[in-house]
Amino acid sequence: MRVGHGTADLPVPDGTPMGGYIDRPGPSTGLADPLSVSAVTWSDGGRRFALAIADVICVNEDLAGRARQAAGCELWLAASHTHAGPETGCVPGGGPTPEPWLGRLTEAVRTAVRRAIDAERPCEGVAYRGELHGVGADRSRPGAPAVVPLDLIAVRDGGLAGVLVVLPVHPTVLPAANRLVSADLVGAVRASLRRRLGEDVWVAVATGAAGDISTRHTRRGQDAAELRRLGDLVADRCAELLAGPGTPLWQAGPTGVAWATQGPAPESAGIAWATRGPAPGPAGIAWATRRLTLEPAATTADEAALLAAYEQAAASGDPVATRLARSRLEGLRARTAPPVRTGVDVNVARLGGLALAGLPGEPFLAVAERVADRPGQPTVVLGYVNGYPGYLPTAAAYRRAEYEVLASQVAPGSAELVAETARNLLEEL
Repeated sequence: MRVGHGTADLPVPDGTPMGGYIDRPGPSTGLADPLSVSAVTWSDGGRRFALAIADVICVNEDLAGRARQAAGCELWLAASHTHAGPETGCVPGGGPTPEPWLGRLTEAVRTAVRRAIDAERPCEGVAYRGELHGVGADRSRPGAPAVVPLDLIAVRDGGLAGVLVVLPVHPTVLPAANRLVSADLVGAVRASLRRRLGEDVWVAVATGAAGDISTRHTRRGQDAAELRRLGDLVADRCAELLAGPGTPLWQAGPTGVAWATQGPAPESAGIAWATRGPAPGPAGIAWATRRLTLEPAATTADEAALLAAYEQAAASGDPVATRLARSRLEGLRARTAPPVRTGVDVNVARLGGLALAGLPGEPFLAVAERVADRPGQPTVVLGYVNGYPGYLPTAAAYRRAEYEVLASQVAPGSAELVAETARNLLEEL
């Protein structure tokens, strides 16, 4: 397998509308840390697959389609889901990507993918998975265990060439009042890993199924110092995983292409020849996509009751209760009306021995764990890929009046349908 990595800058001018928070006080006023598009490409000699991760709040289907066409190969475009970047049309159920971001992001993806292809070289792959403590927890349930899974794909060309980290935690350390552009937690993890691994090792960080996971109950502040602390925690855990045993995924060199040539049949003293390449096997590349239509959620919550609950919590002076009550009210107000069916694409890929699932929108962590529960078959699940239907809560979550459920556009059972579709597609591959 040949693997490459490339990046492209994503400048954000001052005065740009920012995505992620309803109550942002105004547009961007400066830069805390730069945004970018990071691309990783895999080639088995016959097929090429690209994963691009953009430091934006969401990726709508129009942008995903334009970017795939510009890349010239099979491409998944994932959002890091930073809440300190430009607004890219992030509304529950999906919508059009506004200019200039439709064009700018398409060009940045094209540039990053082209640079990754140019950098491709024979590499081995190794998968690591472990628990990450103290960074993310269920954001709607104070006191829930602060433990999430951490996936790491190491790419080696003798030494360590690069790492792809999949972190299922909302990158929302910086508050709604922040007006400085930042990649937030994803950027902090990238920076910390680069300090540890060296500038010669590339780093890509994708957000996993973080629909119900954030730093709300683990962070000690909402500033640059706290970003660095949390980024260091993730980087330290990555370093621990890299020092331990991993699961081999693919070997360096051509592994997915077969060929044969043969000369004329020998006649008496004639000449014949034959050459044959390696048979395509488990180290090749394959992918599949299936389109689903998700039924709309029923609106049952009472806005007046949620408003009264918020006012009561605010009067109590309890900051946690106030924040939760406010988020529930915002969730209901974020839902579009009237409810409509939502079309989504479920994406899967096989890269050697690695199974990869790219789910749209914001799936809950338990949804991804259902997809990844394939003993003996390393499976990594990304969220925010190729479309934004909004939150995909588990069916059980609909029994609780939480922000994510109130804001969701889809009916109970939708997330389970997405998970089962991904599992079935992976089995077919």
